[in-house]
Amino acid sequence: IQSAPVIGRKMMDQKPKIRVLFVCLGNICRSPMAEAVFRQLVVEAGLTERFEIGSAATSSWEAGKPPHPGTREILRQHGIALDPAKRAVQVRRADLAGVDYLVAMDYENMVDLRRLSNGGAHVYRLMEFAGEGYPADIPDPYYDGNFMYVYDLVEAGCKGLLEAISS
Repeated sequence: IQSAPVIGRKMMDQKPKIRVLFVCLGNICRSPMAEAVFRQLVVEAGLTERFEIGSAATSSWEAGKPPHPGTREILRQHGIALDPAKRAVQVRRADLAGVDYLVAMDYENMVDLRRLSNGGAHVYRLMEFAGEGYPADIPDPYYDGNFMYVYDLVEAGCKGLLEAISS
């Protein structure tokens, strides 16, 4: 009887990556912020090889555009890297396949994602992971410019999400 090659055993020991997709309306403010913050937390935890992290929009309004200057600035202030090639993309039904954590920024995003998946995808709101004392939704800073407040909410949600996944 031949034993399985070592490479075969190594492949079996590898765990599939945990796929996280953050989604907001335009993919220029909240979801790319969450993507960058979560990625930084994953790097700091030494778990980079275990995750595939992305972000997208429910609408096509901003497709192809870079993240909002307010998002880029608040991330810069906090020393969080943002991929300079990042551009807004609209989520498609095919993008939902294999996503472990489909994370919406607000109720409307959640409804849109459920509709897109024909009710098949489990959608979380990021603030479900933030704990007590936080609002259910993350407001869109595109309309009021309050990127600092949004950053605080995103950071709390992302920390809670990583903790939930890790436990």
